[in-house]
This record gives sequence, structure tokens and C-alpha cells, in this order.
Amino acid sequence: MDYVERQRQLQSWIEEQLGHAPVALEVASADASFRRYFRVRCADRTLIAMDAPPAQEDCRPFVHVAGLMAAAGLNVPAIIASDLARGFLLLSDLGTQSYLQALNAGNAGTLFADATDALLLWQRASRPGVLPPYDETLLRRELGLFPEWYLQRHLGITLSEARRSALEGVFTAIVQSNLAQPAVYVHRDYMPRNLMLCTPNPGVLDFQDAVYGPITYDVASLFKDAFISWDEERVLDWTVRYWEKAKRAGLPVDADFGIFYRDFEWMGLQRHLKVLGIFARLHYRDGKRGYLDDTPRFIAYIRAVAVRYGALSPLLGLLDEIEGNAGASVGYTF
Repeated sequence: MDYVERQRQLQSWIEEQLGHAPVALEVASADASFRRYFRVRCADRTLIAMDAPPAQEDCRPFVHVAGLMAAAGLNVPAIIASDLARGFLLLSDLGTQSYLQALNAGNAGTLFADATDALLLWQRASRPGVLPPYDETLLRRELGLFPEWYLQRHLGITLSEARRSALEGVFTAIVQSNLAQPAVYVHRDYMPRNLMLCTPNPGVLDFQDAVYGPITYDVASLFKDAFISWDEERVLDWTVRYWEKAKRAGLPVDADFGIFYRDFEWMGLQRHLKVLGIFARLHYRDGKRGYLDDTPRFIAYIRAVAVRYGALSPLLGLLDEIEGNAGASVGYTF
């Protein structure tokens, strides 16, 4: 892919949309996909341009979900112009400071309260049949990234038949727990890096993979983040606050917080196993360095949940053995 040529085409297209006024592009961000984002500096404002090469990305889900979120009352980028055939979007600019950059121990409660309120708006707008289902096939495909990319490709581990069967049993239990939850709209990456500090707060980004699925998924994404961790007492407090607001809003959360929190933990477990696989795939397949630096955070999340539930003991045993063989050469079987 000729990124230089695509950027030239993107700049020409933007200038056409803005009445041939000259603009300057600077890299705004790049995510874990093939999409690239540029900040467009015009005479009197800044905008955001998305470059999503059609061979690898599809802009239509972004446009669709942006409409759903805006209708629900969330602060999302307005679509100023689009060329779906070429994979170009011109968007309003929600600013430069993400939650991940802004969060600290002093402001986390306030910022997460705003994020929770926005999430409730999104969930209350839910209707079946509008977004793809977060079904068993998708949940299992995501879990499969863990043995394929993290265990085998990153750690060089080939599981024995007994270990593979035990892990598959854990995956089955996780998916059954996930699918037993009520379904709502799910952002699917509702985490501090994708929330912007702005007015109204927060601005919401990176929602193109939204689905209709388990109600705890976005809550787990928010409070057990890929790039920043909080002590369990604070996570518990924020989750209780979400649950209380959700009940008052008429959302279908379990009336027993203990059951709801178990669902939250098991949903987070699915996400964390998946992300371990994704981060390894980004490193080895896509050449995107740095993501593997955060894998200890996910191992800690997984271990904290696995130690609490007997059905997860095979997963805990697997982690124990991996750590016990940390100094072994790659390519071993257990």
C-alpha cells in the first residue's frame, strides 16, 4: 500500500470538500487497524480526516454507528463529508486530550461518572436487529486468538491434548456465562484511550466495531483497561455506581449485585484473553511494536478472576505452568 499516495489523494479530496481552500495535514493517531487519522488545519478550525483503505477497512459501520450514537445523545464526531468508495471521511474534531492522558487518582471518579452516564445513554437506545450480534461464534473466535497468537506464536507453547481440552472447557464456561447476560448495544472498545476530554464529556471514538451483546462488556472495558489499572476497591465502587444507575434507568441488570459482578468478571476474562492474542498478533503479524509491553497487566487481570472460581482452575493451572517455565526455550509442549 502506497501510504504517501493515499495521503496525497486524501489531501486533494479534503480541499475539494472545503472549496479548494489549502489545508495542512498532521498525523493525529493510528489505531490497531489499517485506519489512519489526520488532523486537518484549516484557516479557522481543525477537523479530523480518516483514511480507511477499502481493501482492508469499511467505513460504513463507522457511519452507521455514529448515527446511532448521536441519536442516543452521545458526543461523537460529526461526519462532514464522506467518500465511502475510497475510504475517506472528514469529521469534526473532538480535541487532543484523551481520558488515558487525563486520568489520575484525583479526577478518575468524576471522569468515570461522565463515561458511565454516556454509556447508559448508549445502552438505553438498544434495539435488537440493528447491530451485528455478539454471538457464540464471535466470542469463541476471539477467545481462539489466545492459544493461537499468545501461547503458540508468542510463547512458543504447543498445548497437549489434555491441556487443549481443559482450556476448551474453560472457554465453553466463559461463553455460556457471557451469552446468559441481557443484550444491549456494545461499543466493544469503550476504554479511556477512546474517550476524549471535551464538552459535553466524554467524546466517544473508535466505535465502528459495535455489536449487540452482553451488558457488562463495555463496563469491563472501561474499568479494567488495557493501558491503565486501578485497585480492586475502586473498580468495585465504580461498578456498583454503574449498576445502581443502570437499575434506575430501567436497564436489564441483575437485581443481585453479586451475580452482576460475577458476570462482569467473566466478561472481562473473555476480553482479556482475546486482547492477549490481539496484542501478540499486532506484534508478529502487523509489525506494531509496544503492545506486548502491556501483557503483564492482562495476566494479572486474568489471574485475579481465575483464582476466585473453581470452574476456571484449569486456566489458573495453565498460567502457573507458563510462569514456572518462563525461562524455558520456546517450542515446548505441556
